[in-house]
Amino acid sequence: MADSGSSEGRKRGPDRQSRSMAVNMADIARLANVSKPTVSRVLNGSALVSAETRDRVLEVAREHGYAVNRNAQKLRQLRTDTIAVMLDFGSHRGRGSIADPFIFELLAGVSEALSVRNQDVLLSPAGVTDARTCIDLLRSRAADGFIFLGQGNREKMLGELARTDTPFVVWGAVCPTNAYCAVGSDNRLGGQLAGERFVKRGARHWLFVGDTSHAEIRLRYEGMRAAAAKAGAEVAIDQLSVEHMAYASTHAAARAWIAEHERPDAVLCFSDTAAMAVISAFREAGHVAPRDYALVGYNNIPPAAHFTPAITTIEQETHIAGSILVEKLMQQIDGGRAKSAMLPTRLIVRET
Repeated sequence: MADSGSSEGRKRGPDRQSRSMAVNMADIARLANVSKPTVSRVLNGSALVSAETRDRVLEVAREHGYAVNRNAQKLRQLRTDTIAVMLDFGSHRGRGSIADPFIFELLAGVSEALSVRNQDVLLSPAGVTDARTCIDLLRSRAADGFIFLGQGNREKMLGELARTDTPFVVWGAVCPTNAYCAVGSDNRLGGQLAGERFVKRGARHWLFVGDTSHAEIRLRYEGMRAAAAKAGAEVAIDQLSVEHMAYASTHAAARAWIAEHERPDAVLCFSDTAAMAVISAFREAGHVAPRDYALVGYNNIPPAAHFTPAITTIEQETHIAGSILVEKLMQQIDGGRAKSAMLPTRLIVRET
């Protein structure tokens, strides 16, 4: 009996050891139905994981005899496998929430590109508005780097962050003066394309809708003006500055503006959402597109093609923006340098 028990014990020991060596972190993630980064956080005692998830992962790990490789763990601990995505709450807020669908187009592309790399997304709270807070997030190991969706009025903060070793990339205006890596369309060209269309229609009183304190929007305005100057056209250009980029804010501003100003025969809006608001507000005043004026929006969001009338717009290829933003950031996280990238920009002609 003793010999039999001893023999059985010798068989169980190697089997258990073999099973432990055969199971890796990816296996634990699959069996627990979580991501590999989540397993890593559980094993490292991260507070970012819920108690329920932690217990499930640990139970699976114990059941399969998984043992942490401490040397590999030290290497893994250099990274959190989490990227913080910073939305431009200040510009896009409308009645307490992000109100422009273009931001979600960008966010979807970034999230998909990060998932391919097994990276988690940390959506930054609205209160993160200065470089020091970003640096603190990095040092507290909440994230490995940052993706800013929109420069907005954060130029000073982005400049300060660029003087540190913080990995980050920005969707926005690509300018030679940028001290950081930016990805965006050719905003000046976008404005120029709209202006050229207005010139061809013989329009003489143009309206630009947008806050030119934003670098992207300022470049669009400059491009539109350049098109008029190049054509030698005698054009009067008015500007309607809209502080908040929500539909309701733009609609109210456009309605107030047309009640007090000469009606334009061409309008360039900073976004398709703004274009919809302007079309609606002007229609209420009896000024109808495209009968009375030409209009060009910006971004080519899906609803623009189905709006009545269908909106002529400047397309930014957001379907590739997410993967480029993530690629540029990962280059920095890996210790390399990332150059800014300009995406293709073109005019999509529709009814307006």
